[in-house]
Amino acid sequence: MTTTIRRPFPDADCKRTNTNNNNNNNNTSSHLLQKNNTSCILATSSSNKPKKPDSALKSFLSGGVGGICTVIVGHPFDLIKVKIQTSAQNASVFSMLTQTFQKEGMRGVYRGVSAPLVAISPMFAVSFWGYDMGKRIVQSVDEKLIQKKTFAGGGGGGEGDTAVYPFTISQLCLAGGISALPTTVIMAPSERLKCLLQIHPERYSGLWDCAKKVYAEGGIQSVFRGTGATLLRDIPGSIAWFGTYELVKKGLMKVQKIDPESGALSPLAVLCAGGVAGMACWAVSIPADVLKSRYQTAPTGTYSGIMDVYRHLMKEEGPSALFRGLRPAMIRAFPANAACFFGMEVSKKAFAFMD
Repeated sequence: MTTTIRRPFPDADCKRTNTNNNNNNNNTSSHLLQKNNTSCILATSSSNKPKKPDSALKSFLSGGVGGICTVIVGHPFDLIKVKIQTSAQNASVFSMLTQTFQKEGMRGVYRGVSAPLVAISPMFAVSFWGYDMGKRIVQSVDEKLIQKKTFAGGGGGGEGDTAVYPFTISQLCLAGGISALPTTVIMAPSERLKCLLQIHPERYSGLWDCAKKVYAEGGIQSVFRGTGATLLRDIPGSIAWFGTYELVKKGLMKVQKIDPESGALSPLAVLCAGGVAGMACWAVSIPADVLKSRYQTAPTGTYSGIMDVYRHLMKEEGPSALFRGLRPAMIRAFPANAACFFGMEVSKKAFAFMD
């Protein structure tokens, strides 16, 4: 009498079954495996159906709207920040703001606003466009994208997966740092003219007069004085700005149980995320901003470069001088950046037809 031992998963070297049954089983298993793999691929392709990334033009325009909101809300505090950074005054933020309003009215509070208002729309437009481009660059060099496309049978293009690509916070921070590079081309001359108008209003009749006199003083090099200091401020600042916004936004989505792919934050949550992002940005970049403001507003020949500004500052005023203007910057940061991101998110919805 022969005893047959049945195994749920026969070993590959088992010789107890006949060749025909073995071949049939192998064929059946191969067929089922192929069928299951096909189903898996189809399910993956349908569930992760590629979405088009946001239109570059939409990112550009919505960033510009956000920038205008930032200037309208934050410029009075920016004026006080620059005054504190370039003088030895130790008055409080609100006392200086009150004095300025009493002496010069609303026009004095918004002194120098023309330079950032003219530049801020294209500047923030380039910043948000640069952030989108930074995300695409980060995505394109990530090996995970190649594995994902291979597993899905090559479904979807490189750009088509941007909207659903699972970016990590570190990747988003890197994309934010990349965004500072094109933005500085507009930011540096704008900051130079704005600071001069705020500190020396008696020398210039307006933005155009300031630009002409600065150019006559030293050509294009004079207009772009402080570009290195602007980069020193804006690269870490942009990393903190975009990274914190995305981090807080994700956290609030979890709290509100919102699907990141299909849902949207409430206006209050967007304002909160934007405000916190602004404070994080200035907490990181204020020392470089102090050096930039000193360098850009000093008479030609006062300093040989940004390191010379640093040496003089440490020798004459000490390390605490690097944080001059922190209070008005922080007071300004929350409302100004909350308005920026709110304006950007609202305009993105309004420009949705561009996708």
